[in-house]
Formats: sequence, C-alpha cells, structure tokens
Amino acid sequence: MTSSRTTRSDPELRRLALSVLQPGFVGTEAPDWLLRAIGDGLSSVVLFSRNIGAPEQVTRLSAQLRAENPELIIAIDEEAGDVTRLEGWTGSTRPGNFALGAVDDVELTEAVARDIGRELHAAGVSLDYAPSADVNSNPRNPVIGLRSFGTTTELVARHTAGWTRGLQAAGVAACAKHFPGHGDTSVDSHHGLPTDDSTAEKIAATALPPFRAALEAGVRVVMTGHLLVPAYDREHPATLSRTIINDLLRTELGFDGLVVTDGIEMGAVADRYGIDGAAVGALAAGADAVCVGGESADEGTVALLAGALVSAVASGRLAEQRLREAADRVREFATWSTQLGRAVPTSPIRGDVGFAAARRAVRIRGRGAELLPLAAAPHVVELVPTTNLAIGPETPWGVAAPLRERLPGTTFVRLHPGHLGDRAAVLDELALRPAAGRPLVVVVRDAARHDWMSAALTELVGARPDAVVVEMGLPGDTAPGAVHIVTHGATTASGVAAAEALAGLRS
Repeated sequence: MTSSRTTRSDPELRRLALSVLQPGFVGTEAPDWLLRAIGDGLSSVVLFSRNIGAPEQVTRLSAQLRAENPELIIAIDEEAGDVTRLEGWTGSTRPGNFALGAVDDVELTEAVARDIGRELHAAGVSLDYAPSADVNSNPRNPVIGLRSFGTTTELVARHTAGWTRGLQAAGVAACAKHFPGHGDTSVDSHHGLPTDDSTAEKIAATALPPFRAALEAGVRVVMTGHLLVPAYDREHPATLSRTIINDLLRTELGFDGLVVTDGIEMGAVADRYGIDGAAVGALAAGADAVCVGGESADEGTVALLAGALVSAVASGRLAEQRLREAADRVREFATWSTQLGRAVPTSPIRGDVGFAAARRAVRIRGRGAELLPLAAAPHVVELVPTTNLAIGPETPWGVAAPLRERLPGTTFVRLHPGHLGDRAAVLDELALRPAAGRPLVVVVRDAARHDWMSAALTELVGARPDAVVVEMGLPGDTAPGAVHIVTHGATTASGVAAAEALAGLRS
C-alpha cells in the first residue's frame, strides 16, 4: 500500500527541495550546474569573495543568473566592517557595527547601510545577511565581537533598526541575525556548539529586543544561530528547534517572514547531524531556507541536500506540507524583494561616508597632544591573531600600509603567535632594535582576548614606555602605551583613520 506522502512525483518534490536551498558556488561566472539547478527550481544563490572581482563583473554575474529566473534571490554576507565580501580583497572602506555603535549616531548608521545598499543594488544583490542583531555581552566571544553594535541592549536595538532601514531604503532586503542572539557565548559555531545558559527572562530582556526592533523596522528575513539555548530547548540548537523558531520567533515575536539558517555546513550542526541531517532538521523545525556556502559550494552538495529533503518527505521525517510552506515563503520573499529592488533607482556611486564614520569612531587616550603627530617615520609592529571563519582570510587589515603612504620611511613587521617561540629574542630583533631612535607603533587586534598578544604588548610597552598602541579590535579595560588609539574595527577605513591620527594628516 502506497503512503499519500509518496504519491507526489520525485521531480516535483525535487523542485520544492531545490527552492529552499541557498547555495554558494565557485567562480566569477555561473557554472553550468548552477544554471541548470536554477532552471530546475533553485530559487536562491549566495555570493562570497571568491565570486567577486570588479563591480562590473558582479553585475554581469547577477544578470547571467537572473536570465534563468528574473526573481532569483541573490544573497551576500556583506556586513561591511571585518565581514565583507564586496571588498574582501581590499578591506572594507566602511567601518563595522562596533565602530558605528561607538559613534552612536543612528542617522550615520543608516547612511552607511544605505551606502552599502546602493552598491549591492547596483551589483544585482537582493538580500544581505545583515545586520548582526547580537548583543556582544561576553567580551571573550570569539565569533561576534566587532560584528555587534555594542555591549548594551538599547544601543544594539536602535542601530539594528537604523541599519535595517538604511539598507532597505537602497532596495536591498536586510536579514537580522543570529536568532535568538549569539552575543553571550564563548564558542565559535563554525567549529563547535555554543551554549547560552541565560534564563528565558534574561534573554527576553537582553538578547531579543534588537530582533524586535528589526521587525518593527520592516525586516523580512531572520537568520537562526547555531547555538544551544537550554532555557528554550535543552536538546536542539536554535536552527533545529521548533520551540525557538515556532513558539518564540513566530508566535511570541509575531514574525511571519522568511527564516533562513546560518551556514548549514558549520561545525555546530554539521558535526552532530551531518550536513544533510541538519538541513532536514532545520526545515522540520520551521526554517524556510537553508544557507549552504562556505567550503561546501559544489553541485554534489546541492544534490545531496535536495535528495535528503526528498527522502525525508518520503520517509515521513519531513512533512510535505512543511516543505511546501517553506517553498511558499521563499517564493513570497523573492517576489517582495524583487519589487523592493525595482522600486529604487540604481545608483552605483559610492559616497565617502565610510571614511567619515571611521574617523568619528577613533578614540585617543594618553599623551596624544604631546606625541601626535609622530615626529618621524615609525617602526610599526602588527601582532596578528587567527580570525574566525566569518572573516575572509584574504581580507587585509592593519595600520602600517596606510601609514607608509602618509609617512614615507615607515617600516613594519607582522608577527603571528607562531613567530614568538622565544618571545624576548624575537621582539628584541624584529620590534625593538628596528625602532631604536624612532617612534614605535604597536598594532593589536583584540589583545584582551589573546594571552600571547597581551604578553607581547606588555613586553614591548615595558621596553618602550613611549610606544603608541593602536587597538583595532574590542577595547580592553586598560589602555597600555603612552598613547592608546582605539579604532573599534580593523577595516581599511579604520586603518586609514588611525594612520591619519598618527601622521596628523587627512586624506
């Protein structure tokens, strides 16, 4: 006897399955397999730095993709700041969320988001996986940090709303992430499963208000986080939790838009359930779209996930009605986002609001009036940590390069933790001796989170009490150095702003 669950044809179920996937791909042109998949029902694609060259190339790529489906959702993970895809190879010319929160001018935040939106819109992008609505309440959080607008709920809420308004005013849909809030965690979900042990009352008071603010500002997409929140569900990460998606997000917060997962290949869920099991579980729990980009960007992965969804319907693990409901939400969002884009004129002209914002985010403590601008070309020591996978390894950062343009004769060295086996000897040879008789600038990034970096910084400042320290990550509780400059971000714009402060020049 044949179950009613299996009476639908496999091609029809496969088309539904493809429609809820949001895969990445390799190359600056669309591969044949991807074009075929769009023709077969794939409703979304995601762009990464590997897909992006010149602006004209991205526009051509978008047109190539949309020739197969005019309402294709073209998504990107463009937060600006440290997480940038459009400027992954050069570094972002706009500061990130934490810098905007430090300035705390919501109109400026809207302007920066609108500037990003104009560029995305001109490139053919219709959905941006931003802004991060996470409150970075744990200072040792390894994956959110500067991606958050700040450490307090009210600050994050008003800037999340402003960023959403600015982006969507430029014709690009926003996405609030990582629900129900990834800020109070200490594990990177790319590698393991974070846990937020807060009570439901604390989460309601601290983590949820920025998401409510995003909904009130008109956001139509929410991305789930891969984290365990025992106050709501002791067994399933948020991405696979009916309680969190249906009871909390849909019923309590009243969200009726598109729910998309964070990258389903991330270790927090893929290591526990397999990439296919995680995708099935997310759809069954109430998610509508499965983001799969990262390193799993090929035809085989898309076929695996589509096949897993079809098989799950056939076996009863995933209700066919749930799959259809998800596909309907994807289609509704595709139509809405297409109309949003068509309602806004295309304007590829980029403003300079990013550099202006980065300058406003700089804070200087210590003997700035006495030691700045630098009296001579310095030696710059950049202490380089390993960054999380959300930040492209190809994305440059630092102060030395823009400072050399403003102070010819500037020298520099970049030191990783692996270079500092004999720390005292290495620092003496590569940092202190080259700086003899000239200014020393030490550039750090989240020094308070990295013991090796804090130790090296302490040693350098001890040997050179007149050193200038530039912190390009989260500021710590102390301000080492004769002058301590905090940029609240490591973008190209932030590096330029710091170099200007050091050289006493404005470009």
